[in-house]
Amino acid sequence: MSDRVISALNRAQYRVLTEEQDLEEIYRLRYDCYRAENSIPENERGLMTDAYDETPNCVHVAVDIDGEIAAAVRLHLVSRLSFSAPTLEVFPEVLDDVARGRTVLDSTRFVIDPSARKNKVPLHFLVLRVPFLATIFYDVDLALAPVRAEHTAFYCRYLGYEPALEARSYPGLAKPVHLLTAKVREQRAAVLARTPVFGPMDEIPQSNIDFPELSGIYAASKKGRSSAA
Repeated sequence: MSDRVISALNRAQYRVLTEEQDLEEIYRLRYDCYRAENSIPENERGLMTDAYDETPNCVHVAVDIDGEIAAAVRLHLVSRLSFSAPTLEVFPEVLDDVARGRTVLDSTRFVIDPSARKNKVPLHFLVLRVPFLATIFYDVDLALAPVRAEHTAFYCRYLGYEPALEARSYPGLAKPVHLLTAKVREQRAAVLARTPVFGPMDEIPQSNIDFPELSGIYAASKKGRSSAA
């Protein structure tokens, strides 16, 4: 698997999206992916978006393969400066951690183009690098993963997440999600020992991600900023 991921990384490029045209492309990809699983109702626009896509602490990252968007994920950076995140709406208990001064990364809208799946490109590994690298860049204390039951084993095995709260209904989705959490600093070394490709790959420059600073929007951990991703 590692060789396949490295091969895919050499074809991939990560982009933080801010332009409306690019964002509409991932909203359309989301719609197609969720409709394929009957997770959302049809709509005339063929787009899947919500108010959280426009909050200041939101970062949209796409993974391009051979110049085309093949996957995307949405990140929300939560700190004392901003409490806005979709998963906190469903699992408000996490706000207790924020109130105690901890920082949180909420990763949602994880989507992969079905055609890439058919071509057996291991995009799930490439996409999951995004939140992992974000926890390093933003020096996050706690990472959230709101996932369906069938996906929990992967997160626990590869990324050190642990079950936190039982399944609940999630806004706009037909299927409930469980909440997994990871104390990322404690888990980082073990994750990288098992799956080094989740971490920085300096020998593949395009595998790095140009995360925005979010100055005045996100307050980093008191321990200070870790090495950039």
